[in-house]
Amino acid sequence: MSETSMTKTEDRRDFFRIDDEVSLFYKKIDGTRINEPHQVSDNILNNCSLSTALEMVSQDSAFLLHRLERNQPEMAEYLRLIEAKIDLIAQAVMMTGFQVNESDTRNVNVSATGIAFNCEEALKAGDYLEIKMLLISSMAVIVTYGKVVYCKSGQSSDSRYPYFVGVDFINMKDEDREMLIKYVIKKQLQQIRDKKQIVTIA
Repeated sequence: MSETSMTKTEDRRDFFRIDDEVSLFYKKIDGTRINEPHQVSDNILNNCSLSTALEMVSQDSAFLLHRLERNQPEMAEYLRLIEAKIDLIAQAVMMTGFQVNESDTRNVNVSATGIAFNCEEALKAGDYLEIKMLLISSMAVIVTYGKVVYCKSGQSSDSRYPYFVGVDFINMKDEDREMLIKYVIKKQLQQIRDKKQIVTIA
């Protein structure tokens, strides 16, 4: 793929940006670590792989389940219940390595290529971060590295987070990026539908 084509692809991905609420953890790291994915916590990385794998299986099975529903609706409903049980078990496993507290939940603006969020400390452009985030509505965990591109003060009314930071993702695993792309698009479509419903009701 040419550099021009890659740029256009990245531009299309970056077009899909959403405001969302996620549980986000980060820490500053040395820039030499960004090429060493194995340095990320094994516990969290395994959970990330689990959530990604389950999402891919769910997507593959959705079409088959839809076909089954036409001829055997009771069997389809039973399989949905089994899938719900598996999701609950997976969530419990993921949470053992990713403790969620209300205070860790932040409003963010996220795309497949980067994230912006309110921050409690002043970071510098060029700082490297290890980022772990839980997409609450889908219970998917993503672990990646990022590079700070800007840090602004006075962007939030919340005194806990006096700074607003923009970060480009670095070395995100392909499967996690694809999962994030699908999540962002799905969330964006849902937000568009919600707005249309509000307008219709009004």
